[in-house]
Amino acid sequence: MPSLSDQHIVLGITGGIAAYKSAELVRRLVDHGAEVQVVMTDAAKAFIAPLTLQALSGRPVRDALLDPSAESGMGHIEIARWADRLVVAPASANFIARLAGGMASDLLATVCLATSAPIALAPAMNQGMWSKSATQRNIATLKADGITMLGPNSGDQACGDVGPGRMVEPAEIINHLTISEKIPVLDGTSVMITAGPTWEALDPVRVLSNHSSGKMGYAVAAAAVAAGAAVTLVSGPTALDPPPGIQYRPVRSAEEMLAAVEQDISTCDVFIGVAAVADYRPARSETSKIKKCADSITLELVRTPDILARVAQQVKRPFTVGFAAETDQAIANAREKLHNKGLDLIAVNQVNETNNPFGSEENHLVLISQSDEIDLGRNSKAVLAEQLISEIAHRYHDQHST
Repeated sequence: MPSLSDQHIVLGITGGIAAYKSAELVRRLVDHGAEVQVVMTDAAKAFIAPLTLQALSGRPVRDALLDPSAESGMGHIEIARWADRLVVAPASANFIARLAGGMASDLLATVCLATSAPIALAPAMNQGMWSKSATQRNIATLKADGITMLGPNSGDQACGDVGPGRMVEPAEIINHLTISEKIPVLDGTSVMITAGPTWEALDPVRVLSNHSSGKMGYAVAAAAVAAGAAVTLVSGPTALDPPPGIQYRPVRSAEEMLAAVEQDISTCDVFIGVAAVADYRPARSETSKIKKCADSITLELVRTPDILARVAQQVKRPFTVGFAAETDQAIANAREKLHNKGLDLIAVNQVNETNNPFGSEENHLVLISQSDEIDLGRNSKAVLAEQLISEIAHRYHDQHST
């Protein structure tokens, strides 16, 4: 288990229903060897009791800006100097706005202003609040100030809405903290990643496609950047914003994706084909909308180019990783794909009633090579992406050290 041994972590908790996750976060931080000092706002105490967090952290919770028991009465300075890391989870829209404005109206905001430690926020709020231009301006300000944003995730919310604004899971926060402690494992390498679906046109308004949301591929791209790689993301149509720090190439069809890949593949060290490329496209795309006249129509389909195989067959081939979503005999089919395409590694997930990764924030991956098999288990796509990048880096360096 990655360690945070002897790290002093200040965990700030603001008001919101997601505060219930903070108890689990404290427990996990302590399990990883960290010393945790919880700092709560008054609003946070309406959602979770300080005594719970004191019991889990082993330290009295701090909440008063003017604390006569603190050294020289300056508790905010004492905590700010003590911290190696500062994480606010959940971070409400109100707290984000105050921090972006440089306000020091409570202990937590004052510690954030006074500390020189790295700060990460895990936003949590209603999807309407998150999407408001004022909130996005505040987020942009804090990012420009060097503060890291963890999430938010999308999904069902306590208020009944669906959309972005869910606090990331404690495991994702732990993973960020442990990954950022490491020396970049792909520093100096060039990584190309494909993500999302492809759209194969039937006519000007209809396409053949699949259920891919692009979330897994974008998470892999973000993890590769965090590992120090120079990343090119070739993406089919998605509703996602590209991760910062990458070269982004949007495409639609499999043919366009192949052309974008071939543009720079000769200088690529690692290729990760996460995209769910359509296997077939219409033999012809109509120039006008197909009208609903006949009771049935017949479509002639032809195969699309096999991008993974083309990459693996390069004379100067990169370390090549594929993905496989299977409904039956997942491991056997993935092994056959690994062999037939000449891949170094393949990540497979079985699509069934208990694991449908399309559009979800979670997945279950098994990594297969010519010599071994590693079950990464079920986790958030962000955590799985970082585990995948770590495995790829290890195998890539082993391959190039011989």
